[in-house]
Amino acid sequence: MRFSGFLVLLVIMLANLGFWSALNQPKTGLPWSGTIQSVSFSPSRADDDPTIARLMPHMEDTLLATREEMDEDLAMLSGTVQMVRTYSTLEGLDQVPELAGKHGLKALPGAWLDERLGRNEREIENIIRIARDNPNVERIIVGNENLTLHRLTPEQMIRYIRRVRAEVPARVKISTAEAWSIWLEHPELAQEVDYITIHTLPFWERVNIDEALPFTQRMVHEVKAAYPDKPLFIGEVGWPSAGRSYGRAEPSLVNQALFLRRFLNWANEEGLDYNVVEAFDQPWKVNLDGTASEKHWGIFSVERTPKFDWIGPVIEFQEWPFQAAAATLIAFLPVVWFLMRWKDLRLAGKVFFGMLVQFAATLVIWTMSTPVVRDLAPATELMIFVLLPAQLLLLVVVLINGIEVTELTWSGRLKRGFKPHPRDVIKRYPKVSLHLPCYNEPPEMVKLTLDSLLALDYPNFEVIVLDNNTKKEEVWKPVEAYCAQFPDKVKFYHLAPWPGAKAGALNFGLSVTDPEAEIIGVVDSDYQVRRDWLSSLVPYFEDPKVGHVQAPQDHRDWERDLFKEMINWEYAGFFDIGMVFRNEANAIIQHGTMTLVRKKAMDDAGKWAEWCIVEDAELGLRMMKLGYESVYIQERMGHGLVPDSFMAYKKQRFRWAYGAVQILKAHWKSLIPFKETGLTAGQKYHFVSGWLPWFADGFYLMFCLTSLFWTAGMVLAPRYFDTPLAFFILPTVGVFIAKIIHHIFLYTTRVKCGWKQRLLSAVAGMGLTYAIAWAMWQGIFTKHTPFMRTPKMAEKVGLKDAVKMTAEETTLMLAHWAAAVAVLIPGPNAQDPEIRLWAVVLVVQSMPFLAALVSSVISTLPSRPAPVEKAPDAPTPAAAE
Repeated sequence: MRFSGFLVLLVIMLANLGFWSALNQPKTGLPWSGTIQSVSFSPSRADDDPTIARLMPHMEDTLLATREEMDEDLAMLSGTVQMVRTYSTLEGLDQVPELAGKHGLKALPGAWLDERLGRNEREIENIIRIARDNPNVERIIVGNENLTLHRLTPEQMIRYIRRVRAEVPARVKISTAEAWSIWLEHPELAQEVDYITIHTLPFWERVNIDEALPFTQRMVHEVKAAYPDKPLFIGEVGWPSAGRSYGRAEPSLVNQALFLRRFLNWANEEGLDYNVVEAFDQPWKVNLDGTASEKHWGIFSVERTPKFDWIGPVIEFQEWPFQAAAATLIAFLPVVWFLMRWKDLRLAGKVFFGMLVQFAATLVIWTMSTPVVRDLAPATELMIFVLLPAQLLLLVVVLINGIEVTELTWSGRLKRGFKPHPRDVIKRYPKVSLHLPCYNEPPEMVKLTLDSLLALDYPNFEVIVLDNNTKKEEVWKPVEAYCAQFPDKVKFYHLAPWPGAKAGALNFGLSVTDPEAEIIGVVDSDYQVRRDWLSSLVPYFEDPKVGHVQAPQDHRDWERDLFKEMINWEYAGFFDIGMVFRNEANAIIQHGTMTLVRKKAMDDAGKWAEWCIVEDAELGLRMMKLGYESVYIQERMGHGLVPDSFMAYKKQRFRWAYGAVQILKAHWKSLIPFKETGLTAGQKYHFVSGWLPWFADGFYLMFCLTSLFWTAGMVLAPRYFDTPLAFFILPTVGVFIAKIIHHIFLYTTRVKCGWKQRLLSAVAGMGLTYAIAWAMWQGIFTKHTPFMRTPKMAEKVGLKDAVKMTAEETTLMLAHWAAAVAVLIPGPNAQDPEIRLWAVVLVVQSMPFLAALVSSVISTLPSRPAPVEKAPDAPTPAAAE
């Protein structure tokens, strides 16, 4: 590898290291070195689950913390906190006050009340007993957020508070805990308590971390102002260290540390009474509402280790160097391999592709590690791992497009840039048999094709016209009569009935071909060829290794029709970009019309495959497996007609895509890397990578349908369906944008058309996404589909027909728009950045379906009239003289 390669490698590795380092910059804030007044205490360990224990009492011994574990936890908290708050007196928690006193801790027990009135009685009895028996219990809390969550009425709560007050010692103060706003709404409740317990959790208020402390301060001041004579206790304050974002509130270790440090310093200055949520992370709490954030409010992890430093800098993910190293290792070998392979690649190309590979590797590591770092809810994790393969495929497509951009932009001159042979270098004229298959084609169009073939300047050829199952005599009889005028050059065969579609007709053509013919040519019935087509290309067959010679397909009569113009340039991209790139590896697609095939190679490989609806590409692959080479001349040697309607256009692409799957299913063993199959590594790569973007379209459709299903779940069952994560949905949008950039960039450098035509071709190609996707899925699960002819010279259809031609695409487009509107309907989540981002994603995902509708509508527009030639001015008398 040259020095520039090592330099590029070094730059890429440093850039990757810088990215991960930037994501995990140490954050500093106000230090805290004092003790914490109180923390919420739940002794459950990683495998404990009180919710299941309530349903299965016989398993309480294995699902609830033991007395010894509680004692260990309280011993650990001693010296760090002054008091512990519990929320229930059942499931062993009635032991906490006694154990806390043993370690010099005060206890703040709570009685959990809800709609289960019988259970409430047990809680009330226990809280009264605990208050009487434990001198370290100076206050109690009866009920937790019952008005906030609409579990009990104010009247019910007042009755419970009065009952407890009548039974507990006078030294014990009583309160109930509610969100701060509830106290402002129910002054009658405030009159019944000795002190007001408010929950101030700015995270659940969707507040940004920078505004969290001011928001908390405002809540406290409002309640204090409303009840200046009542002591105030902040019963819950905290921030989660992991999980899903909630509006603008982002859970993270850094945010948790910064918020708690700021709050504790402020509370100490103000002399506030408070309780931090909570002592230890509680994994079981994810079952309460399916939100992973619920289990990450602890200042200690579930393993009982401190989660952050209260004084020094805080780093979000201490293990980030391992992420950086993994991303570097994944990218290292591919980058080295490509740099060694592309020795003539210019520096800009090395940097571009190296950075692209590193970006893909980094994105993969980021995606796979995010569930670990953020500890997401199970439903979200399921979505990630179901759709991750689709994301990986999309990234592979981006890399394939990147290789194409790199090769065609920065690798210097083409190694296999073939040109037409001058006529004066021809040494001999081997016999060429030109096969012209047609089915139900306009007779006048076929006659024009025959005229162009008969005008060839090549002396030794025959033309075989193969009319394949045309039923109407008024269509095929005129062609037969026209061919009869040239008995020495043209043979006409009407095949009816005849099996095998186009391939079957071509195979019949082989049976009646002149035995002296060395070359078979195939021309579609709408093509008009250049006079020098054969004389320019046939000389390449002097090399016995050449199996077929191909010139680009090109089109005519599109200049005054906007739809035909856009699809003409969409076709041009394949022949000026894809085929040029493939030709460098001797891996071009044999694409039917304008193809010339060595007859011996065809005899060796076998006839046209009647089981495959893209028999041309399939035969080309078989010949390559036998070691024959291909030649691609990037010069237009003939012009045909483009489809007249969007339906014809997408049916043609459906046939190509479905046929590609047929070929891959039949020849996949030949495409296995590192196995001798007759194909070179480059040929294997191009036959897989050339069709992989079509598979990506299939996954794109799957992703769209999944997105609609998920959105319905978000609207109808929000408890079970979180908003898709930004880190997961942004790459999907990014890949979509990357495809557009790839198209525009290569069209700018390789296709000779203007900006308008580049954009129109992008819209046309994008509009085929659904047709290609459906073809790929149908091709995977079925073996055969009818051969769909692409009609030419058809009449224009109306606007209503344009919508009918894209009924599925239009339905998907409207469904995406409706889903985007549904998630943005005013409500508590309307301002959530991830919700709004998801709405944008839904709209972006609809673009291919919108492109299909737009293309279909454009296909109905009338063609522009031909310009009227101005007659020459009559000469003046003076000029006449």
